[in-house]
Amino acid sequence: MPEFTGFPVEALDFYDDLEMDNTKTYWEAHRPTYDTAVAAPMKALVASLADEFGDAKVFRPYRDVRFAKDKTPYKTHQGAFVPKGPSTGYYVQVGAPGVRVGVGFYEASSPRLASIRDAIVDKRRGGELEEILATMQASGWELGGDRLKTAPRGFDVDHPRIELLRHKSMTLGKSYGFEPFIHTPELLEHVRADWREATPFVEWVLRHAKA
Repeated sequence: MPEFTGFPVEALDFYDDLEMDNTKTYWEAHRPTYDTAVAAPMKALVASLADEFGDAKVFRPYRDVRFAKDKTPYKTHQGAFVPKGPSTGYYVQVGAPGVRVGVGFYEASSPRLASIRDAIVDKRRGGELEEILATMQASGWELGGDRLKTAPRGFDVDHPRIELLRHKSMTLGKSYGFEPFIHTPELLEHVRADWREATPFVEWVLRHAKA
């Protein structure tokens, strides 16, 4: 695998133009740019991280439009995901807004979600999660995910961790935007450091999300 050298400026320009002209004509005319400026660097990046975090799935650039109102054929970013459990793991993407990293679980079966909520309710385990999230948010991570508008059934609306209990999925993301280092080999160490920082959160989910 070639050494990772960063995402060239052409990668961001490619997606900037794709957002304006999301057509097969544009794609076919610029496919070589996608291959060399987007796909190849992404594969090199995740390959360089595989020894520590595991093998990544580099997503296909094509959207599944079978049941979507939006019929544009191509994704406007390139993502890669390292699975560590069901719908749980590490993420990185590049697009017109630059580079972004993420971690967490993007969906959960009813039994897994129930076990996560049981852990959140528990004073020790829920307190541990609060500490992990507070530390990450203090260093720039943003907490996201799908949430209920009210308390989940069977839980007290006045519970001290009700905001966490409302989550149906839970993710943390950090954007590098247009930082100059995204175009250099230095990006690899930023992603590595952030994924390491996020590992306690991933491990908390894996410990408490029971099938």
